Amino acid sequence: MSAQGLEVINHTVQITHEWINELADRLDWSSKSAALRFLRTMLHLVRDHLLIDEMAQFSAQMPLLVRGMFFEGWVPKKTPIKERHAVQFLEAVEEQMKDVEEYRGPEDIKYVFELLNGRVSRGEIEDVRASLPEDIRAYWPAP
Repeated sequence: MSAQGLEVINHTVQITHEWINELADRLDWSSKSAALRFLRTMLHLVRDHLLIDEMAQFSAQMPLLVRGMFFEGWVPKKTPIKERHAVQFLEAVEEQMKDVEEYRGPEDIKYVFELLNGRVSRGEIEDVRASLPEDIRAYWPAP
């Protein structure tokens, strides 16, 4: 038991660190803060392509802190977004990651999706992938 009796918070911090560490390792990036920023960017872009019910089901399998990042800045009336092409998706990632020297483009995007494949149930990943446009889905390896 933690000194404060707040095991749920301690646990979510630990699990969130595991997600970030795993992503930084997959990416082979030295900056964990950049890996966290990349995870947040990718989660926001995926979120904005999903219907509300799918968002809720997907986020329910995330650690509490990651789920908070997922919903950070969300504007329900603007989702799902109308522009649903890979070009715009990649441009949005590039815009957010342009000052991260280690970012290599689309090859890094698959590492976030591989992390999610390993951390979220196969059925939920299949549902989320099916919700994405085909040209964006092509970047997300099947679980």
